[in-house]
Amino acid sequence: MNFLLGAQQFTSLRLSFASAHIQEFLLFLHFQPPISTAMSIMIDNNITIFHPVVFVLLGIPGLEAYHTWLSIPLCLMYVTAVFGNSILIVVIIIERNLHEPMYFFLSMLAVTDILLSTTTVPKALAIFWLHAHNIAFDACVTQVFFVHTMFVGESAILLAMAFDRFVAICAPLRYTTVLTWHIVGRIALAIVMRSFCIIFPVIFLLKRLPFCRTNVVPHSYCEHIGVARLACADITVNIWYGFSVPIVMVIMDVILIAVSYSLILRAVFRLPSQDARHKALSTCGSHLCVILMFYVPSFFTLLTHRFGRNIPRHVHILLANLYVVVPPMLNPIVCGVKTKQIREGIVRWFLDIKTQCCSSPLG
Repeated sequence: MNFLLGAQQFTSLRLSFASAHIQEFLLFLHFQPPISTAMSIMIDNNITIFHPVVFVLLGIPGLEAYHTWLSIPLCLMYVTAVFGNSILIVVIIIERNLHEPMYFFLSMLAVTDILLSTTTVPKALAIFWLHAHNIAFDACVTQVFFVHTMFVGESAILLAMAFDRFVAICAPLRYTTVLTWHIVGRIALAIVMRSFCIIFPVIFLLKRLPFCRTNVVPHSYCEHIGVARLACADITVNIWYGFSVPIVMVIMDVILIAVSYSLILRAVFRLPSQDARHKALSTCGSHLCVILMFYVPSFFTLLTHRFGRNIPRHVHILLANLYVVVPPMLNPIVCGVKTKQIREGIVRWFLDIKTQCCSSPLG
């Protein structure tokens, strides 16, 4: 009897000792910092769930041998985009005759173009030149946020520009009373808030996902669905929200822009003289070119992603890289060529710079 009681006490002590060590081991695992780039947890079905500290951007898979050559035109287009849009912003600020709602919206478009290309192109160039493939998870999510916010914001700015042209041509006598600076400021604030509110939930949709496959992103920059597809959870919400909400908003903008320009064309062709029709259409020419340069590549890229299953992946990624840099590069060129006031303002600004340089003691 004493022997059985002793055995039970010994067994109880062993279980208590083992339980204490298990608890210590679990606490050790809980507070153990990540050894590599992710914190891993093993679950019952032998799948490793991890929360990446960094993602690895591959650049343009399939064209690794041409990364250096591809980086040259990409860099030139990026520099042209930043330089051209910066000049456009400066000229609109310093030229008093350009202090009108149309040019204010154009300066907003230039700022958006700079942010869109700067969010993506420098990282792509770092991958191509320095093989800097790693990007922090938070930086990746930030890149996703800015890329999609700039896309939605640019669409809204084009809609505001279409509304400006509609009022200027269809109701010219009421232009100064309808588009006051107070109303223009409200429109600008609404553009910013709409873009922010539409894309902000994407941050939480990405941060909630567990990852169990890989942290390698086959792209040169992070985009919402591309990152979400690496997760091992259900991403139906990401797909529906990521595609439906921004696309629906952009399609609504396109419809409203089309309605605006149909009314504009109807008003223009009712004008009595040909010179008046030509002048009215010339004021809309640069805006129409900017609209086409923005929407045609974006819908082409969307359709190729949706239906172009036989198109190689590197073609999709190459088109995505061109989309974030070609329209920002061409917009200030088109606006400078098509708009007489901007063209004259740029010439005056450069002449003033030349005069100041020549009149300085070092000149």
